[in-house]
Amino acid sequence: MLIKIYPDNPNPREIDKVVSVLNDGGIIIYPTDTLYAIGCDALNVRAVEKICALKGINPQKSNLSIICSDLSSISEYAKVDTPTFKLMKRNLPGPFTFILPTTSSLPKIYKNKKTVGIRVPDNNIVREMVSQLGNPILSTSVSQGDDEIEYLTDPELIHEKWSSVADIVIDGGTGGIEPSTVIDCTGDEPVIIRQGKGVLIL
Repeated sequence: MLIKIYPDNPNPREIDKVVSVLNDGGIIIYPTDTLYAIGCDALNVRAVEKICALKGINPQKSNLSIICSDLSSISEYAKVDTPTFKLMKRNLPGPFTFILPTTSSLPKIYKNKKTVGIRVPDNNIVREMVSQLGNPILSTSVSQGDDEIEYLTDPELIHEKWSSVADIVIDGGTGGIEPSTVIDCTGDEPVIIRQGKGVLIL
């Protein structure tokens, strides 16, 4: 199913439809402030495993990333010290993924790596979905390495390619082509391990 949602003013009825699918363990494709992403309720282990299998991700070796609706909910899922919180406050919402140590609130599938990527994108659609769901959403880009740009940015082509897998594809307008900038905050100093979209304010 392809649903049009306007980022400036997300329709609550459409958001409710998406949240209902997420509550049922469904898989969605949605816009962020960087690339279109594929995700599910981050606390639904079966759905998370399904996406990992689809993308060829080994959760024991790869960092999984989740989207939170705001800064106040991050500390439930990740351990955040004061300097890191201040850094995140300066840069979020925005196109950044912060790698942090996990807390016990996340299912075991995240704990193999002991770290989790945290995102709060500058996109009203996904933040509203997370807020309504009450849980974070798993986030991994729809890109598969050999994709043409149109298949990463055009919601109708994304739907064409992924409709057999995703229960809902959200058309939130043309997507970006640059991934988020990834910052590892597990050491003494934050380290940029992938420069993507956005300039980190230190």
